[in-house]
Amino acid sequence: MKLSFRSGRPLRYLWSSTILLRKTILKSALTVLATFSLFFISDLAIPQAAHAYPFWAQQNYENPREATGRIVCANCHLAAKPAEIEVPQAVLPDTVFKAVVKIPYDLSAQQVLANGEKGPLNVGAVLILPEGFKIAPDDRIPEEMKEEVGPGYLFQQYSDTKDNIYIVGPLPGEQYQEIVFPVLSPNPDADKTAHFGKYQVHLGANRGRGQVYPTGEKSNNTVYTASASGVISAIAKTDEGGYQVSIQEANGTTVTDAIPVGPELLVSQGEEVVAGAPLTTNPNVGGFGQKDIEIVLQSAGRIKGLVAFLAAVTLTQIMLVLKKKQVEKVQAAEMTF
Repeated sequence: MKLSFRSGRPLRYLWSSTILLRKTILKSALTVLATFSLFFISDLAIPQAAHAYPFWAQQNYENPREATGRIVCANCHLAAKPAEIEVPQAVLPDTVFKAVVKIPYDLSAQQVLANGEKGPLNVGAVLILPEGFKIAPDDRIPEEMKEEVGPGYLFQQYSDTKDNIYIVGPLPGEQYQEIVFPVLSPNPDADKTAHFGKYQVHLGANRGRGQVYPTGEKSNNTVYTASASGVISAIAKTDEGGYQVSIQEANGTTVTDAIPVGPELLVSQGEEVVAGAPLTTNPNVGGFGQKDIEIVLQSAGRIKGLVAFLAAVTLTQIMLVLKKKQVEKVQAAEMTF
């Protein structure tokens, strides 16, 4: 029996599948390599620091803002903390302005690191600008603003397709509780996709490490709870410095909860616990905050028109007052005559 490939479709399908498979494998390998490199480099540059990694959102989500309006950083940073952003109420087209992000926290706070030791907190942020707005190039940033902005490499574009979304961090929290983004507004005369009007700006800012990894596993920067009800029959210390807590249930079954190095134990052997009860302290002193504000892209022509209108109204009012005075004088003269 002879197979016919006149159309060539099976061969093209096989070739397309092979190319797609290669691209998928290459993309996964690059992601793993980037993650490893960032961990390695950050450990050399900032040893024993508590990290906040906005790049997790970059690697796992096409858009960092969900349909509900929540920024995805909140999936891993479970504690709520304040975040602030200041922008002008209105800006003109093709101008550079400051978006000042503030990430406040107690500088004396120390957080549990991955190795169980205590260290300072780092900060990170995700800034979602309206479409058409972007980080200003160096040659457009005024000299007086450059001192506040700092190095331009701090701001990383979220993806090749989203040039209005930027991430920054992890950065040392002691130095970067305030981050100044130099933003360039669009010019509707040059960019027909841009329009004058009111826009939304969204900020997500975190300080410190998260409580959950993107894989769903807990970090050592969170509270650990009992997985079953019963009596704690044994507590064994691991080589890494953590604990293995064995809980004997009423039916005689023994359940073991693994606790990594970092959180402090609250329970002791022989103590009775219920499912969900905390076995450790909660070492987290960081958290995530989100802020949404509005900004207006204002037309210079509209401002000039408004000024002209107000000037005309003012002049009209003055002329009416003068005319009234003139009429009153004429009437007074006629009455005297």
